[in-house]
Amino acid sequence: MSQSVRRAARIIDSIAEEPKTVMELAEAFSLHRSTMFRELQALEEVGYVRRRRNGTYSLGLHLISLSRNAFDNLDLREAAHDHIRKLHRTVGNTIHLAALMEHSIVYVDKVEDASGVRMYSRIGAAVLPHCSGVGKAILANVDVAERDAILGETAWEKFTDKTILTRGALDVELAAIGRQGWAADDGEFEDFVNCVAVPIHSSAGVVGAMSLTAIRMVADLEQLKTRIPLMRQTAAAISRELG
Repeated sequence: MSQSVRRAARIIDSIAEEPKTVMELAEAFSLHRSTMFRELQALEEVGYVRRRRNGTYSLGLHLISLSRNAFDNLDLREAAHDHIRKLHRTVGNTIHLAALMEHSIVYVDKVEDASGVRMYSRIGAAVLPHCSGVGKAILANVDVAERDAILGETAWEKFTDKTILTRGALDVELAAIGRQGWAADDGEFEDFVNCVAVPIHSSAGVVGAMSLTAIRMVADLEQLKTRIPLMRQTAAAISRELG
């Protein structure tokens, strides 16, 4: 990927988190204000960003339209929609649905905790495969070449004391996940959050995963594990929809 394309993608990601001014973006990317202004003009011309009245830049309507079209065309999201909401009515905790897209894992649907506790994650965001339940559930069900591709740019950054920091340690855990049929995130990205996840398969192989996530004070890992049979039933129903 060229440097200019990579930078444009990072600018869009930054704006997606929160609208920003030219100066804020210039400082964040260590660019001269005029250089950043030209970058934003180019993105604005193709409809990927738009300048608001207060001088900040937000996502453009064309980019939003493309995103909606992409998600509308995702068979997994459509097949899982009713099933994960039915599960949510029983469990109450946050449910994430992630899809394997090319060599990336992306959140494609989310149902928030019934109590109103909101998670950091957002639909369309890439998943950190080595420290997330859905990431590990998928990695455990692909071959070595695909696993290499998904983990290709992993920085192995330490987020908590429980974050897996080496490929060898991850492979050991993935072997165990493959045997037991489910994965867990035991405070590996945020130490106060835990989750359990199960893979979702189609006739072509693993296509995604579904997780049940909670703040540890609300439901710890042992409590979440009691929901795995229900999650497996839901995953099986989604798989039947996919064929």
